[in-house]
Amino acid sequence: MPDVITVKVPTGSDSFQDIAVKIQRPTFNKPFLGGFRNVSTGVEFHNAGSQTKPKKRPDKKIQLFCKETQTVVEKNKQQQTRNTTSTQMTKIGLYVSNMTDKLITPGNYFTAEEYHKRRLEAVIVLQKYFRRWHAINLVQNLKEQRRLRLELEAQQELRKKREKEDKLRREYEKKLNPKTKEDFELLFHDLELWMQEETERINRTLTGAERKAALCALLEEETQLIACIGMHRLDANVENQQKAILHLLEFYKLFLKCAQPRRWKAYDGKITEMDTLNSLRGKELLEIYHSISTKDIPKDERTSVLLTLKCTMKEHECKLTQEIVALIDREVDLMSREVKECNLEGLRKRICTLFLQYIKIPEFNPGVAGLLKVPQDPLKLYKNVYFCHSCEKYLAPSEFPIPANSRTIGRCRSCYQLDNEARQREAYLKYKLILEDLRKSEVDYQDDSKIVFLVQLPDLQYLIENIWNCQSALSACSDLYDLVMVRWDKQREWSPWNTVLLTKEEADAHLKVCNLQKTYEAPFIYRIEQKHIRAKNYFAQIPAMSSFLHRSNNQANANSYQKSSSSK
Repeated sequence: MPDVITVKVPTGSDSFQDIAVKIQRPTFNKPFLGGFRNVSTGVEFHNAGSQTKPKKRPDKKIQLFCKETQTVVEKNKQQQTRNTTSTQMTKIGLYVSNMTDKLITPGNYFTAEEYHKRRLEAVIVLQKYFRRWHAINLVQNLKEQRRLRLELEAQQELRKKREKEDKLRREYEKKLNPKTKEDFELLFHDLELWMQEETERINRTLTGAERKAALCALLEEETQLIACIGMHRLDANVENQQKAILHLLEFYKLFLKCAQPRRWKAYDGKITEMDTLNSLRGKELLEIYHSISTKDIPKDERTSVLLTLKCTMKEHECKLTQEIVALIDREVDLMSREVKECNLEGLRKRICTLFLQYIKIPEFNPGVAGLLKVPQDPLKLYKNVYFCHSCEKYLAPSEFPIPANSRTIGRCRSCYQLDNEARQREAYLKYKLILEDLRKSEVDYQDDSKIVFLVQLPDLQYLIENIWNCQSALSACSDLYDLVMVRWDKQREWSPWNTVLLTKEEADAHLKVCNLQKTYEAPFIYRIEQKHIRAKNYFAQIPAMSSFLHRSNNQANANSYQKSSSSK
């Protein structure tokens, strides 16, 4: 039906008037008011309701409940009535066979109490069998869980044993074939432990001249061991120089990257490439480098390649290009004198090395400017250079191990390492591993933790040795390779006054704790808080830590206020 209809209304005897009537759509469903059906035609007729909206009942602000009345529910159902029939019996003149008849005899009569008693006994029997089946399944599940648990514990123990064996094997290999600074630290640390044990044994067993002779022999043996370690260090330096050369060759990959064209993906998925002036310059230098580094080529081609390189070098006048040009002239001269190829290898390697240095300069190769890590502007380096008063060298800030409580720059890492090898001979590898694991775990929280990156290796060493006594707070395990530092309260960022030293398994269980007061006993919590107070007193002397200390105090007071208010 349209929204507007036209209705003709008679206004007189012969006149009509057209009136536009708007149809108002119902906003509710009309109730069914009944109707009837024509038996002959089958057409249904429904009783129509008025088009007015029913009046709403006033809200009495009383909750009402509907309830069914206690009237009889009637239902009409058609049934087929039974047909009454008769039976025939045997009589005089009629025989009816009784072969298919059944003899029914009445059983014993039992009362309702006896019936319910039998039902109860049957229910009890069913319950017994069901409970037995349920108990068997429960025991089997418990056995399976126990077996899986024992297998898991056995696997964990085996994994721990293998990790410990691998760790000992790696340490033994590092001590047997030292290559890095940490390896030599372990060697000198073991040497110091051996010296202490031997000195204590000599002082305990010998006296007088025998003691002095034994100490002199021990000193001589220590000197020989130090000399042996020095020989290993020389061999390691040779290997490290070879690695530095390989690292220099990795710059070739960087060179390939700066020679590639610019690429971007269009809206239709196609890749568009564009060669810029920088990429074309990189390709040109790359082709030259390929040519001069190629071996076993004819003399004519080698001469042509050297002339091309010479023309490229003459585009920029500097000391480096002049040296390359001089080397090119020398090689051309030696080739004209028919010098053997094996005698020219050193000269050609020198040309390749100097050409790589030429490539690294952004003035000659602009595409490499965005790929170099070290800024080429010397003014930027002068601002971040410090003087070491021990070795009297100007070094970068990364070469100085600055503790958090230090007010001056102090000595560089090499001087610290030399002094450690000569005097204390301590191994910092264990503390370094703990600090690396701590920083990785704090990064995973993603809550902008800052204090852990201010703490340096000497600060962590003081924290572990003097405050936590190099042992776990729970199990007193003293193996630093198995210990980690985690947050005491995981809702707050890590700090020296919000940490605890635990084993790896204890740390995993501790981080799952939601309420520290309910999990740990009061004496243990009091002991941890005392250690936190000692850490606060030590790190409060550091200016960089004072702001974090005040902020953590305010946060702790707010948390304690929330806990007290929630308990009330």
